[in-house]
Amino acid sequence: MIETVLEKKAGFPEGIPYIIATEVAERFSFYGMSGILPIFLVDQFFNPHAVAGLQTVAEAKSNELTHLFVTLAYFVPLIGGILADWFFGKYKVILYVAFLYCAGHLMLALFDTQLNLFECGIIFIAIGAGGIKSNVSAILGDQMTRNNEHLMSKVFGWYYFGVNTGSVLATISIPVVYKYYGAKWAFGIPGVFMALAALVFFLGRNRYKQVSPSGIRKDNFIAVLFFMIKASFTKVAGQTIVQRTEKQFSSESLDGLFAVKRLLSVLVFIPIFWAMWYQSLSEWVLQAGKLDLHFMGQVLLPAQVQSFNPFFILATIPAFTYGLYPFLEKIGIRCTPLRKIGAGLFFCLLSFCIIALLQGQIDQGQHPTVWWQIIAYLLLTFSEVLVSVTFLEYAYTQSPPKLKSTMTAIWWLTLAAGNLFTALVNRSISNKGLFSYFTGARYYWLFVIIMSVFLVLYMLISPTIKEKTYLVQA
Repeated sequence: MIETVLEKKAGFPEGIPYIIATEVAERFSFYGMSGILPIFLVDQFFNPHAVAGLQTVAEAKSNELTHLFVTLAYFVPLIGGILADWFFGKYKVILYVAFLYCAGHLMLALFDTQLNLFECGIIFIAIGAGGIKSNVSAILGDQMTRNNEHLMSKVFGWYYFGVNTGSVLATISIPVVYKYYGAKWAFGIPGVFMALAALVFFLGRNRYKQVSPSGIRKDNFIAVLFFMIKASFTKVAGQTIVQRTEKQFSSESLDGLFAVKRLLSVLVFIPIFWAMWYQSLSEWVLQAGKLDLHFMGQVLLPAQVQSFNPFFILATIPAFTYGLYPFLEKIGIRCTPLRKIGAGLFFCLLSFCIIALLQGQIDQGQHPTVWWQIIAYLLLTFSEVLVSVTFLEYAYTQSPPKLKSTMTAIWWLTLAAGNLFTALVNRSISNKGLFSYFTGARYYWLFVIIMSVFLVLYMLISPTIKEKTYLVQA
């Protein structure tokens, strides 16, 4: 279906449908297993006998392991991006790690009663997902040139549409499989979809425009950075650090370093967003189990509630891309990437206010309706479209040609950093440490306060950030 729609739009490169179809299957795989992971860990390993007094600690342990999994999955892209940019190219890295990804799913299905081996499977999946994630959006952007750059936002919009198509299908179906057929099938089926993703990507191999790896260059941005740091400790009369660096390295290398600096000025505000967003796949799922799950005549499973996020994404992306953004531009409000990101941080803050109020009712012994959590998912969806979709395009267009996968990988590191912070908070709670006070509603209000501080700082700093666009030439 996606291929048919794209073919009707003149100017879309022929390899894009294969990349998007790959991402649909891969995201089904990823969200299929991660969507049931928090509940499975509690039920199978951390509180299998449902002892009420152990539930808080069991949920904290489950949340910690889930966020550590996501942390690894989004730390690996840094390695995957460097391997692609310097050694193998994006296509080979994506194809190679897909096999490890499939092996991880097989281990989850086979060792669902053995925690150590189950954790090994999680690690394999995290490495596979990370290796793909750093390169798939970058290889998508590589298909675009100056001739069709006006389609860039739409291409990344379709890409994100594909991501959430896979996600919504997985989060609706896999919890049902888990309930009626058990963990082996629930973890095994996503593995089949991962194998399908690898096959589709391979079938499109002759249709991709591929940027060759640059090799280990002595003037890469890391070498330039260390030179400038070293130069800052010594002074040369009449020469600035930048002037000395220009004599040592090419202007292209120096430009790459400045591009990294500009992106980091934005990226520093993103980890807290992901620290909060990924709780919708763990903490919010466990909270859903304490809600009245009656919805339009049906009783939802707790793990199915998270499917509202990708469902809303499918509606919000075209509504924003073809409706809201053009309307705002028409009335004189420029929808710059930095403004979109700021608005996204605000909507994330609002969603957590609802979740915190909802948890407060649960703490008082009430059984509130799931509709409130659905509203929170809607606001979180707005924030995701404004932050994540926007920055995928922003990270690509603001990166020099030889740094596009690496820059994308640095973007994914913000997810790792955010999830690591959330994992450490949950570890502290389970070990009765520094954050042990922040349980129940106080847990969510903690993140509301942190986000409020970051949002104010972003509003002050973002107007000073400059932009420079780089695209592959036709």
